[in-house]
Amino acid sequence: MKKKTGIFLIIGIVLALMLTGCGKQSVETETAHTTEEDKLQIGLSFDSFVIERWLRDRDMFVSTAQSLGAEVNVQVAGGVIEEQISQIEYFIKKKMDVIVIIPIDGDALFDVVKEAKSKGICVICYDRIIPNVNADLYITIDNEMVGTLMGEALKSACPDGGNIFAIYGSPADKNVEEVERGFKDALADSKLNIVYSGYCDNWLAELAATHVNKGLEVTDDIVGVMCGNDDLASQVVKVLSENRLAGQVAVVAQDADLAACQRIVEGTQTMTVYKPIEQEASTAATLAVMLGNGEDIGSADCEYPVTETTNDGEYEIPYYKITPVAVTKENMDEVVIDGGFHTHEDVYLNVK
Repeated sequence: MKKKTGIFLIIGIVLALMLTGCGKQSVETETAHTTEEDKLQIGLSFDSFVIERWLRDRDMFVSTAQSLGAEVNVQVAGGVIEEQISQIEYFIKKKMDVIVIIPIDGDALFDVVKEAKSKGICVICYDRIIPNVNADLYITIDNEMVGTLMGEALKSACPDGGNIFAIYGSPADKNVEEVERGFKDALADSKLNIVYSGYCDNWLAELAATHVNKGLEVTDDIVGVMCGNDDLASQVVKVLSENRLAGQVAVVAQDADLAACQRIVEGTQTMTVYKPIEQEASTAATLAVMLGNGEDIGSADCEYPVTETTNDGEYEIPYYKITPVAVTKENMDEVVIDGGFHTHEDVYLNVK
């Protein structure tokens, strides 16, 4: 009897230990799950990754937000506005704390963004504004200055004046208006004449080639071409090369893409505007976390205090802008290479 009692006692102890172990595992799993759910949730909606810089924006934004304890869900619409609307609706359904949007067409996102706002979700317009929605923050590079720097670069490269083409970006991108305004204001006191201009829907670089060909049908007596970004400039330089004009016609653009920096040191592009996108992305991520946590982004204690506002068409909204820098062959090493944006080896790959 004692022997059986001892066996039963041992079995009972083993079962108790097993149950205790299972209970501990269950508690740990539940705690981990709860901790994961408690993290601030940020939805990041890109128009596309066609433009080289957006990959850098994504990586810096995500790493900064994660370092501050937030989770980031990245969605890419591939340039299709209906897809971007659907992805933002998904963010709303997932009850994101903050939604950060690089819009394809700001006007087309009005209804879905207003819905997000009505659900108490903070909305940040990143790099491009969404009109009339009363966003919680608009953060961007100073786009009017981008245009000004382009105009100043063409005036410097073509001091005697002459005919130029202006190949702008997407007409649905509100930044294009600001860049164009800054560019034209910079040319106001010059002898440069815009004899042909056009826009590239969805920033399609192939359209830039079409525009330059059309412009050359008007006249091939040109001294410069303004391009909405470096991707457009790649096609512009290609067409100029086909017409034996590359290197003779000044070409200005923006973004400091690697290929553009290579063209500058090779002599087929005159200038690009470097936009500190890592600074923009890390600042946006920091402010997104603050907004999601209900903190005051205008506070003097804030790492990046937002002290300005801009009108989105109907509302005055918080506005944070970052200063761009003109990059030419003369300051390429100082700005782009020493700044760690591209390596010397990559930029000068084709220069012997």
